[in-house]
Amino acid sequence: MFCDSAHLGFFPLIAGCTTVVCLVDENFEAQPTTTIEYQSTEMIDDATNQSTIMPFGCGNNAPMCETYCRVCYDLHKERTMECFANLLEHVCLSGFRHAMASLNNTNWCIWGNVSGYYSSFSYCTEEISECLLIPWPNPLVEQTFVNIHSDFFKNCSSEEPSDPPPVIVFALVITPICLIPVMVSLVVLKTKNGDGSS
Repeated sequence: MFCDSAHLGFFPLIAGCTTVVCLVDENFEAQPTTTIEYQSTEMIDDATNQSTIMPFGCGNNAPMCETYCRVCYDLHKERTMECFANLLEHVCLSGFRHAMASLNNTNWCIWGNVSGYYSSFSYCTEEISECLLIPWPNPLVEQTFVNIHSDFFKNCSSEEPSDPPPVIVFALVITPICLIPVMVSLVVLKTKNGDGSS
């Protein structure tokens, strides 16, 4: 699990407390989602109990959406791809890097070891996208996944099927070719003798 508040970089207010629950289910399957804009643009500042009016709506009322939108408002005054990139870097990617660093790099190529981390990272990118009402996938997310693959999985061999040795291919091809004349000869001999019953 890699989403504890200690790994949130300079975004400690994202956690809101000392524990953040993250998805680590290795059987996670992405479900089609719809983004529903949460129309409340008023957010309460916990430290001063004052309201801050944000000029943009926030995402689908997920637990962390208001926090993500607040970060974008505080840093950029709007939902921007720059804010989205910062959130991806400091919330999702830093957690994924920390989790992968906990593994021996020889274990990075074993899907059972990394699938939970990978699913959590994917879910994290999707959740932030939905909260900021940014389409998912998008070029930034795609490039982030490409970078992850080139950083962590470039030395993993893909198990592509290869051609069998030529001797095996020759045997498999020549056997039916040799059997065809034998079968034709048997059919001709049987019909010449008039014995069509067997």
